[in-house]
Amino acid sequence: MIQKKICMLGGFAVGKTSLVSRFVSSIFSDRYLTTIGVKIDRKSLVIDETTINLVIWDVAGEDEFQTVQRSYLRGSSGYLLVADGTRASTFETACSLQQKAEETAGRVPFILALNKADLAADWQIDARAYTRLADQGWTIVRTSAKTGAGVEETFQALTRRLVGR
Repeated sequence: MIQKKICMLGGFAVGKTSLVSRFVSSIFSDRYLTTIGVKIDRKSLVIDETTINLVIWDVAGEDEFQTVQRSYLRGSSGYLLVADGTRASTFETACSLQQKAEETAGRVPFILALNKADLAADWQIDARAYTRLADQGWTIVRTSAKTGAGVEETFQALTRRLVGR
C-alpha cells in the first residue's frame, strides 16, 4: 500500500474544502466554512490494481493578509491549485502559490483546477491566461464541487502522476 500527501492550495472561498468534501464524501454544501489552519482528510484510490492512500491537506486560503504556512507543504507528494473561475484575482493567487509551493516542496506534480464550472457564464478568468500556462506544461482542468463535474477525474489524474502512471 502506498501513501501520498497532497495539499489543496488557493485563495479564500475558491472551493478547496468543497472539492475535498465532494471527492471524499460525495457531498456539497452551500454553507461557507472558513478553514482555519489545515483540515486533513483521507481517501483511498485504486490505480492499476495498486491502492494509494491519499492524505489530503486542505490548507486555509491565502490572500493579502494571510499566507500559506510553508510547513504544511513539507513532505507533500503533490498539490492541487484551486482558482474560482468567477473571480480573476484567485487565478493570480493560484499562480503565485505555485511558485511558493515549488520553492518549498520542489518540482512535484500539480494540477490547476478552475472551480465553479457550473457558473461558467459568470467567469472572469481570461481563457488566454490559462492557455498560456497550458502551453508551458501546466495541466488545467475545470471542476465544479457543486455538480461534481471533473472532481473525481482531477484527483485520479493527480494520483496517477504521484505514482508515475
